Amino acid sequence: MMKILISNDDGYLSPGIAMLAKVASRYGQAVVVAPDQDRSGASNSLTLDRPLTVRTAPSGFMYVNGTPTDCVHIAITGMLGWRPDLVLSGLNDGANMGDDTIYSGTVAAAMEGLQLGVPAIAFSIVQKGFAHLEAAGGIVDRIVRRWVESPPDAPMLLNVNIPSLPEDKLGPIRTTRLGKRHFAEPAIPGRNPRDEPIWWIGPPGSARDAGPGTDFHAVESGEVSVTPLEVDLTGYGRLERVGGWLASA
Repeated sequence: MMKILISNDDGYLSPGIAMLAKVASRYGQAVVVAPDQDRSGASNSLTLDRPLTVRTAPSGFMYVNGTPTDCVHIAITGMLGWRPDLVLSGLNDGANMGDDTIYSGTVAAAMEGLQLGVPAIAFSIVQKGFAHLEAAGGIVDRIVRRWVESPPDAPMLLNVNIPSLPEDKLGPIRTTRLGKRHFAEPAIPGRNPRDEPIWWIGPPGSARDAGPGTDFHAVESGEVSVTPLEVDLTGYGRLERVGGWLASA
């Protein structure tokens, strides 16, 4: 029987993770280990300055006072006592496209699975609010079923973005590359009750590279975007140039 570990960055009470667990349970043993609260934007951070506590909700979902990466890391490296065959993350409340993947806790949870040698898929619903959640669950079912029926020959990470549309309006599933956003909007200043300066992170920039073949273009066209991601951040195209620049150092 297939063993599936499920996490997210919206917290264990999210409707998205309940849908993901519902679909995954059709294909094997599905176990949820998720943050105790919304940890959106946590990226790949690990909690190293304190121990982590794991509790179990009435739903059977386990929740951790840490980040999405914490959840997947402790689950795979000892807490569960077994190794999953697949890590699923999401369904996130909002898109994770282009530069979003750098900050996304949803993608980070899946990436931690890959870092530990377990294949993983991150799922996001493009518009916030979980509209058409059942339709999104249908897309999850199609992709997970394909994975179960024909597993890849090596661990990999897929980033899936599903338009917030009813089932009959959803377009085909497209393989895409990451697009790019413009620079983020300026940070927003304010004052706290003690009249001290505070800052809110501004909204992300609009799409800059959103042409055909990108995740932005696919979802704008009502299609499901599936982007394979890699962990290696090496700038291979710059190796020779940097070597030449350093030669005279």
